[in-house]
Amino acid sequence: MFEQFRNKFPLDNKKWEEYISCFKRLKVPARTILLNEGEISGKLFLIEKGSIRVWFNNNGKEVTFQFFFENNVVASVESFRKKIPSPVTIETIEPSLVWCIHKIDIDRILQEIKEMPQLRDMFINAIFERTFEYMKHFFSSIKDTPQQRYLNLLKEKPQIVKRVPQHYIASFLGISTVHLSRIKNKLAKGKN
Repeated sequence: MFEQFRNKFPLDNKKWEEYISCFKRLKVPARTILLNEGEISGKLFLIEKGSIRVWFNNNGKEVTFQFFFENNVVASVESFRKKIPSPVTIETIEPSLVWCIHKIDIDRILQEIKEMPQLRDMFINAIFERTFEYMKHFFSSIKDTPQQRYLNLLKEKPQIVKRVPQHYIASFLGISTVHLSRIKNKLAKGKN
């Protein structure tokens, strides 16, 4: 799992093994909550296999906000970093293999590597990438029609359409499953 990252980062073998030993591999069934909304996050997850969704409760209705797949890092960043209650729930969609690391270990590693520009930049880029995804999703929900949001999803993130149940996709798009079915039928008829 970690070999793909090893070539990117200039760490000696001893440090590399020390950092990897901080991660614990977990086999997690589908529909397992890794973090509940309102809890303070103390863990970060790296997905080896499977898929995870991030959602929040909006007056009793689950609103899916993001999806994560293999090689993605998942955490409630706000909660993890600031030690505040998480605004989201993190839940597996499929049976998953994840690598878990505790906040105390991440904080120590970050402290040690902050003088290594390549590693520091990787963490900064990951944070900005997630922020850009938030912004893109937010703006799309305001300016695009549901059909356009679905077409964008098909084009930009086809793995979501292939692997995620329709009711989660509908929630992500801000529409009902019935509306999503209508959009899919309309697009299918347009191809014929």
